[in-house]
Amino acid sequence: MPHRDLYTLNSLIASHVRSGNAVAALSVFRRIHRAGSHLNSYTLTPVLAVLDPICGKQVHALAIKTGSDTPTVTKTALMDMYSKYGQLGSSVRVFEEVGFKDVVTWNTMLSSFVRHGRPEEALAVFREMQKEGVWLSEFTLCSLLKACTLLKAFQQGKQVHALVVVMGRDLVVLGTALIDFYTNVECIGEAMEIFHNLNWKKDDVMRNSLISGCVRNRRYKEAFLIMSAMRPNVVAVTSALAACSKNSDLWVGKQIHCVAMRFGFTFDTQLCNVLLDMYAKCGKILNARSLFDRMDKKDVVSWTSMIDAYGNHGHGLEALKLFKKMEGEGNSILPNLVTFLAVLSACAHSGMVEQGQECFNLIQKKYSLDPGPEHYACFIDILGRAGQIEEVWRLFNNMIKNQTKPTAAVWAAILNACSHNLDVSRGEFAAKNLLELEPNKPGNYVLLSNFYAAVGRWDSVNELRSIMRKKGLVKETGNSWVTVAHCHENIQHIN
Repeated sequence: MPHRDLYTLNSLIASHVRSGNAVAALSVFRRIHRAGSHLNSYTLTPVLAVLDPICGKQVHALAIKTGSDTPTVTKTALMDMYSKYGQLGSSVRVFEEVGFKDVVTWNTMLSSFVRHGRPEEALAVFREMQKEGVWLSEFTLCSLLKACTLLKAFQQGKQVHALVVVMGRDLVVLGTALIDFYTNVECIGEAMEIFHNLNWKKDDVMRNSLISGCVRNRRYKEAFLIMSAMRPNVVAVTSALAACSKNSDLWVGKQIHCVAMRFGFTFDTQLCNVLLDMYAKCGKILNARSLFDRMDKKDVVSWTSMIDAYGNHGHGLEALKLFKKMEGEGNSILPNLVTFLAVLSACAHSGMVEQGQECFNLIQKKYSLDPGPEHYACFIDILGRAGQIEEVWRLFNNMIKNQTKPTAAVWAAILNACSHNLDVSRGEFAAKNLLELEPNKPGNYVLLSNFYAAVGRWDSVNELRSIMRKKGLVKETGNSWVTVAHCHENIQHIN
């Protein structure tokens, strides 16, 4: 084209963004900017969808400078960009600056609160939408159902369902969201009713959601019936396996493994990772390792899951050996912070102090990662059990110097270390900080009670029990179980 106007270039940027070519989109944007052309909201909006927070702030500043930040469409794109990268506060500030808020703007704010796990604020945004008389779209209702799911708010979710029916909205669009909500609040009957009322209008996404929900709620007959009526897909099988892993349900997990093998899904790395995790949580460590060795493509999750499996079963040396093998793979797969936590946990379970120290040092020195509070807590536990109480406090002071804020888990690990080493005064200091952070967690009072019992302060033990009774705190009952054989009902075979 001999003459490219702004409308044409904007279309080109949008086309690159839709096809996932962020580099090309940014290249065109820079060309427009360098040429001194006037930027409008349709230039900025698609670009903001592919920018990181640093570049996004620069474009935001440019939008303010050129006056192209005022349209609602630009503000909405800015809100989404900030929310996507965890800067909810900035997203809220932009929302407050919007003069005319359309339904997309409200939906963006609503979904941002849901994305950040703040469902109460999401419901407050919805109430404001109602006051303003904003038209509710399917996206609004989907986000609202997700908020109700996070809150486990059955009655409010039922009200949203009623709203969907009254407004005459298409249940094909909202069916999956409703099924996901009902299965998460353990109302499988309602979920099944929605599913069956849709007749032929069902898609695989909806079926996958219901299968996962049925397995999660131990309604295996229904899950297998749905799977038998469709050709199983990788997502459905992976979701069902994840639920089995959560429930430690070996019998059903094996059945689903057979389905995965029959339909050739075992090439999928994510599915194999979930399958490995299921066998490990059910105590079948040899099955997990056999599966791990047969995997064609292992990612960091595969290695971390297997290392964690060994650690949880007390095979610290095997976990460490596998970690060394992972390092030997070169730069193809690098351990991340979760991997290091799994290795530290394995060292803690097996009492391997020197190996734990070596692993902790590798985090920063070799891989340039910053250990989090959970890494410090794990290493503190290793040192405390080995009787190295002064090393515990030296490590704690280093954590403070590195500006890592101690969490409740860190204070609990320190208190436990003081209990093992009869460090009374500093143990009480740790206990004070722990109870300030989590004053209503029964486990913390039990931990403190064990500390006082270890140092012979039985009067304090009785006092703590009295406090727990007054607060209505009950010690959680410990349990350990795996469902090996389950369900005497006939299960229809998957064709």
